[in-house]
Amino acid sequence: MGECGVSREASIKVAQASRPEEHGVKVAIGGAQGRMGRLAFAAIQEEPDLEFAGGFARTADQSMGIYDNVEQLLDERKPAVIVDFTPRPTTQGVARAAVERGVSPVVGSSEWNAAERAELERLCDQHKTGALIVPNFAMGAILMMSFAEQAAKFFPSVEIVEMHRADKRDKPSGTASATAERIHVGGGRADVPIHSIRMKGLLSHQEVLFSNDGELLTIRHDSFSSESFAPGIIAAIRMVKDLKSLQVGLKL
Repeated sequence: MGECGVSREASIKVAQASRPEEHGVKVAIGGAQGRMGRLAFAAIQEEPDLEFAGGFARTADQSMGIYDNVEQLLDERKPAVIVDFTPRPTTQGVARAAVERGVSPVVGSSEWNAAERAELERLCDQHKTGALIVPNFAMGAILMMSFAEQAAKFFPSVEIVEMHRADKRDKPSGTASATAERIHVGGGRADVPIHSIRMKGLLSHQEVLFSNDGELLTIRHDSFSSESFAPGIIAAIRMVKDLKSLQVGLKL
C-alpha cells in the first residue's frame, strides 16, 4: 500500500503534543512505522475525539512514543483501542495481549486462520472485551461484500478474482475469503472459486462475477491509493469500543 505522506518531523511534533490530560479515546498502533501504521496515525490526528497513545514496532523510538514491546506499550500508555497492522505471528500476540488487558484490538492483518479466530473469540468472551478483524477498510469494499451476499441467492454461478500488489503474502486475500463467506451466507454455497493475481503496480482490486442463463453481473471494487482505507480505520476504532465480543468485518 502507498505512503500516506506523513513526514517524520510532523509525526514527532504531533506525538509530543499528545498529553495525558486530553480526553479523546486513546488509540495505540501496532506496526506503527509501516505504511498502514503511518496512515492510521495521520487519520487519528484529524479526529478531535481520538488521541494517539503510542505505537508498537520492531524498533523502539522514544521521541515518537514507539515501543518494541507491546505489553510495555499497553501497560504504560493504557490505550482503549489498538489498531494493529503487524504480520503473523506477531498480530496474534498483539491481539491476545490487548484483550487480556481489556484493550480492544482492531486487526488489519488477514493472516489469521479459523482456529486463531476461534481462540480470539473465546478470549474476548472471557474478558468481555470487543475485537474487530477487518479484511478491508475501504468503504467500497465493505459495500461490495454486502452486495455480493445479496446477489448470491439469485445466481447459480459465482467466482471471485482478486488482484493485489506483488509483495502481498496471503493468497487468497482476506477480502476474497470474507467475500466468499458472505456469499455462502447469502446463497448457501460451500465452495466459491477464488483466483488470486499478484502483480507490480496493483494495490487492492476485486471482482465478484455472478452468472445465469444469458446474463452476467459483475461487482467490482478498486483501491488506487491508501487514502481509501482511512475512513474505515476511524469507523473501526469507534465501533470496536462498543463491542463485547469478536466481530469479523465492518458492518455499515
